[in-house]
Amino acid sequence: MSNPQTWLRSALLAVPVVAAQVAVSQLQADLGFVPLAAAVAQEKQADTRETRKTPALRNKVYEKLAEAQTAAEAQDFNTAAKVLDEMLAGRRDNELNSYELANVYNLYAFIHYSREDYDKALQAYENVIKQPDIPLAMEINTRYTVAQLYFVQEQWQKGITALKAWFEMTDTPNANAYVLLAQGYYQIKDYDQSLANVNKAIDMYRADGKIPKEQWLNLARFLYFDKNDVNNAVAVLEELLTHYPKKDYWVQLSHMYGEQKKESVQLAAMETAYVQDLLANGTEQVTMAYLYLNGEVPWKAAKVIDKGLKNESIDPTSKNYEILGNAFRQAQEVDKAIPAMEQAAAKSDDGELYARLGNIYLDGEQYDQAIDAINKGLQRGGVKRPDNARLVLGMAYFEKKQYAKAREAFQAAGRDKRSEKFASQWIKYMDSELDRQKKLADGG
Repeated sequence: MSNPQTWLRSALLAVPVVAAQVAVSQLQADLGFVPLAAAVAQEKQADTRETRKTPALRNKVYEKLAEAQTAAEAQDFNTAAKVLDEMLAGRRDNELNSYELANVYNLYAFIHYSREDYDKALQAYENVIKQPDIPLAMEINTRYTVAQLYFVQEQWQKGITALKAWFEMTDTPNANAYVLLAQGYYQIKDYDQSLANVNKAIDMYRADGKIPKEQWLNLARFLYFDKNDVNNAVAVLEELLTHYPKKDYWVQLSHMYGEQKKESVQLAAMETAYVQDLLANGTEQVTMAYLYLNGEVPWKAAKVIDKGLKNESIDPTSKNYEILGNAFRQAQEVDKAIPAMEQAAAKSDDGELYARLGNIYLDGEQYDQAIDAINKGLQRGGVKRPDNARLVLGMAYFEKKQYAKAREAFQAAGRDKRSEKFASQWIKYMDSELDRQKKLADGG
């Protein structure tokens, strides 16, 4: 049986977590400006943790900023930029105080970001942070936006550094911030730090009675798998299935149960997906059949393959017909096993499957067909145990009372030491049977 672990690793590596996309989404929310007056009020109200003597925003400056912001919100970025340029052009030292400059650069940043000029947006935000005595809330919010912009540009280490600086300034980091940091560490392959931070976010959500986001759990799942921490990977997959039931999670959980040597629950997990018609992929259906075979339920294995071949979700390959034939044979359905193995052998490039088909014909007491199939297999070549094939051939000839050919087949099988004993026993049995028949014929 093939081992599905290689497939599982590929599935796990396809983690749907892209830091840049998350950062862009968050920035789009963060950069939605509120009216300037409300923003100023929020800054002053939020600045309670630290005493900062913030310069006043003078009325004439406020009016210019409001004019620029109105144009920016109307997506008239050229007019907005022109107003800001005029505010800075030819200004004398101290013409604008630090808080006024911070607001100018903040609005510049919004314009550059809207134009997707992230380098200039970053430079503008850095200029906001450089201004002394700006409101604490303004600095905190800007530092977070700077970190996100670094992630947008895939400058992971700079983003991590900026985000850690933000963490040092805020008393109440939210779960999204920990996830952003986790994604940064993930990108630079510091998986231990990534796992610690995403788990922090997940724990925060659980503590608040909220369901952790699917992509957070997926990141944790991948990181546990990378650490070969199967037990925790399974626990995360079970949580994913509780809140976000999907076929992929059932399939992956089944394989992970296999890693834990929990064959019964491995089968149950995969079967749950199958009975819900979630396993549309032929490879997954074949895996389901293998699990049934391992669980000693060959009839169900055969039904899975048979259904898949009929509806064409499973490829009609020699291997898949072979699985079908073997399943029917193990289920004692020889009449159904034979046509499946006939298909398997006909599609095969060597004689191995013809040799196996001959064995099934023998079980079904179809001796002529057994002889024909095994001879065809031996002529093609590639039979893994030609000695076994010749033993079966000898048995078929014996049943047909073609004793000379049977002896020839048994003798050929006995030339292989692995079958020498069985071949000798068959020859002795055949000789005794011939002797018995002769005595009967002689009237003795």
